[in-house]
Amino acid sequence: MTGPHPDIAALLEMVEVGTESGSRVPLQHLAPDRARADFDASSLLLEVETPPLAHERALLLPMRDGAGIEARLYAPGAPRPGSPLPVLLYMHGGGFVVGSLASHEPLGRRLAAAAGCAVLSVAYRLAPEHKFPTAFEDAEDSLAWIGRHGIEEGLDAARIAIGGDSAGGTLAAALAIAARDDGRHPRPLLQLLAYPGLSAWQDAPSHRAFGKGYLLEQDTIQWFFHQYLRGDADRRDWRFAPLEAPSLAGVAPALIVLPEFDPLVDEGRAYAEKLQCAGVPVELLLYPGMIHEFLRMGNVVDTAGDALAAIAVRLVAAFRGGPGTPAASPVDIETSGSLY
Repeated sequence: MTGPHPDIAALLEMVEVGTESGSRVPLQHLAPDRARADFDASSLLLEVETPPLAHERALLLPMRDGAGIEARLYAPGAPRPGSPLPVLLYMHGGGFVVGSLASHEPLGRRLAAAAGCAVLSVAYRLAPEHKFPTAFEDAEDSLAWIGRHGIEEGLDAARIAIGGDSAGGTLAAALAIAARDDGRHPRPLLQLLAYPGLSAWQDAPSHRAFGKGYLLEQDTIQWFFHQYLRGDADRRDWRFAPLEAPSLAGVAPALIVLPEFDPLVDEGRAYAEKLQCAGVPVELLLYPGMIHEFLRMGNVVDTAGDALAAIAVRLVAAFRGGPGTPAASPVDIETSGSLY
């Protein structure tokens, strides 16, 4: 494909017209509270309407500093006594500044229904009110909570995957490293990384090629990080930039989902290569014609549903310890090691 999918191209044109007319204000020109409201409102337009599942619960998870963060548990059915469900711990995207349980509710529901598992979506605390490394620590404490209390909600701490999109993918990648290093945490069976940010500096060729005009703008990325980071020293911390980790040996097998026209695509490829060099099983699914956030664009393009179905297959395989199957939709698939 030589350009974005026609449906994606139409969306990008609409965004450009809105920006030029002044009816759409880029996030970096808004106060954080207004940016969050705009992000949530636009999410409703992009995503397909998804009815509630048979089992949904609001939870409050305790954090190390005494605070509590909201979380939502989605499952296709209530866990049966003695039969806890495998669980995907999910961190939403939004550059550590925007995004919410509400913006990612349809995605959580669709993943739970397709994979037949529980999805625990967590509202880690956002910047600038909560600077780095609060978001990472909230994700880490959420994983620890599953290990300590998950069984009380019918969650199987021996069958955990961790995942997220965009900044949530960053958190999931860092969490996989922390879970390897800290024996107090449950060990995930899979890390699902959807178009994650992974690099200390945004200077890869894809940032220059796709940093303007493809929804996620380079100016927006830097605005996010200005809100989140305490200073440039934080950029070299692997909890923010997992590519900075000295070693990835022994982390959970990875599924990396990337859109072709995304400033972050080179970071995803580089991380897949670093995982491979460390001996970690990794599968990379590259979706031609897609852009950042495409998994939440089910109301725009059918590829979003195809990709979610492919992800669900990998989750089921990880939870069962058995083989996965190739994606049904046209993607470039790169594998190393063996997820199968």
